[in-house]
Amino acid sequence: MSETSLWAPSRDRIESTNLFRLERRVGTTDYQELHDWSVANPAEFWAAAWDFCGVIGERGERLVEEGDEFRHTRFLPDATLNVAENLLGDPSDELAMIFRGEDGESVDVTRAELHDMVGRIQSLMREAGVTTGDRIAAWLPNRPETYAVMLAATGLGAVFCSTSPDFGVDGVIDRFGQIEPAMLFAAPSYAYNGKRHDCLDRLAEITAALPTIRATVVVESGWLDDAASAAIITERLPFDHPWYVLFSSGTTGKPKCIVHRTGGVLLKHLVEQQLHCDIKPGDRVFYFTTAGWMMWNWLATVLASDATLVLFDGAPTFPDANRLFDLVDEVGVTLFGTSAKFIDACANAGIRPVESHDLSSVRAITSTGSTLTPEGFTWVYENVKTDVHLASMSGGTDLCGCLVIGDPTGPVFAGEIQAPSLGMDIDVVDVNGESVDVGTEGELVCRNPFPSMPLQFWDDTDDARYKAAYFDQFAGMWHHGDFISQSSTGGYVISGRSDATLNPGGVRIGTAEIYRRVDTMPEVEESVVIGQSWDNDTRIVLFVKMVEGEELTDELQARIRSRIRAEVTPRHVPAVIAAVTDIPRTRSGKITELAVRDVVAGRAIANVEALANPEALDQYRDRPELQ
Repeated sequence: MSETSLWAPSRDRIESTNLFRLERRVGTTDYQELHDWSVANPAEFWAAAWDFCGVIGERGERLVEEGDEFRHTRFLPDATLNVAENLLGDPSDELAMIFRGEDGESVDVTRAELHDMVGRIQSLMREAGVTTGDRIAAWLPNRPETYAVMLAATGLGAVFCSTSPDFGVDGVIDRFGQIEPAMLFAAPSYAYNGKRHDCLDRLAEITAALPTIRATVVVESGWLDDAASAAIITERLPFDHPWYVLFSSGTTGKPKCIVHRTGGVLLKHLVEQQLHCDIKPGDRVFYFTTAGWMMWNWLATVLASDATLVLFDGAPTFPDANRLFDLVDEVGVTLFGTSAKFIDACANAGIRPVESHDLSSVRAITSTGSTLTPEGFTWVYENVKTDVHLASMSGGTDLCGCLVIGDPTGPVFAGEIQAPSLGMDIDVVDVNGESVDVGTEGELVCRNPFPSMPLQFWDDTDDARYKAAYFDQFAGMWHHGDFISQSSTGGYVISGRSDATLNPGGVRIGTAEIYRRVDTMPEVEESVVIGQSWDNDTRIVLFVKMVEGEELTDELQARIRSRIRAEVTPRHVPAVIAAVTDIPRTRSGKITELAVRDVVAGRAIANVEALANPEALDQYRDRPELQ
């Protein structure tokens, strides 16, 4: 990476940041010193963050309760709070949310109107007998009502979960079915890429398969007209009370149901938003997301900083790639959040917003999901805005936050994530868990506990799957599953996933959801699916071993893609489908996706002797359709 920065903040800008104010409050002089202090004194740091970020609730006297294991450490163990109380604010005329739909729908929601909406939704929930700990499921687009449902649920102490309406029936049931929701909120339809897509037929199948649902609410025009207006309930609950369940697929079985704690996630988000992203009262914060991605949950927390959410639902490049930049100018977005894939799409479209748009309101552009390449950084500064903090950041559904992130007081270098997150002892290690040198690729780990570690996995006896996911590979540290290296400038470069989870467009996808659709087709004996680095992103490649006498025809490929699109999501659809006659397995009989992925990428296989049929790998080398 170049050691010449693309951007650096002025001294005036540095001294105007929330981060600078916190540095002075705790007696540090710059980001590195503040980070070192936060890692050396984690209990004091997270307590200081509670105070500085203005969390509403009772913090309690004890700052930390050490656990017998990494994951059992509890921060602020005596604290009580309610997320809805923190996010709702006062019922004023200030805008809470600005919504724009792809189809031209325009809705502005004040804080007072949001209060009224949440109170009415809570009336519906109480009529259905919802109590603390019940699960509330939302199969909804990214629009104000979805946030209101979440706030109503958390106000009552219920546990929220959501997916976007582009999920197929099986994809929804695989998620919601595990946690047995008491209520389901669903959209009748949604707009995407110039079309209106109906949800009601799928909704009937979904509700029939979820017997625990006591009430289904279709969120459409006038849906709250008959709901009683009521004062909002915001019961203060323990710091570790569940806020929501996020779904992250592994390589086997159904999606993991990750239960996230109220206080830990709120505190982590506030640190990321107010300190790393410099979000302030009155800001207008946009992130392109759906309700099926953790960035939806992240965006919701912005309300707690007295800022306004800017929401968009639909295709970000319809009718053309300028669509979201039009939104920036229309409503005065101050933080523009997107993905590396969107930036690549804009570059490929040849647009130059710097010439066609004002964009004077934008102070920061954040990018997450897949890795933002050096070319992506350069494109932003040359074609969008020269004086802007471009912050690439990376974390995941697992912690509902970031491990490495932006620093509004530091320089930006092409291709690099600026800094480790505050309170996170980030390291790069080899296969033995030993720190590697600067510039050497290794595994991304965090060496200390942090508040937004998952509370648990749903229905996970003795935390067996939880431990296996993050702690089995390296004792005493959080293992995240990314290949990463640290640069000479102090930044970080992520080079891809180190496990078999797919990551197309920055959305983590488990292979099991694809196998369940492909391997049950009568023509297919079995399959193996991998992610291949392609065009600054990851594309899904599916290899199929056919039943004897069957062939992989164009018609069969079309049916495979159609089934995956209909039953899971369009993001799960393979870009390439290819036939093989053998699939490599370990000696214990497990398909080894990692070996296939490494062969396709031209990497050496680290443990060939562990394979029962290593000769099978020859079929995956130098495939012309993958070049």
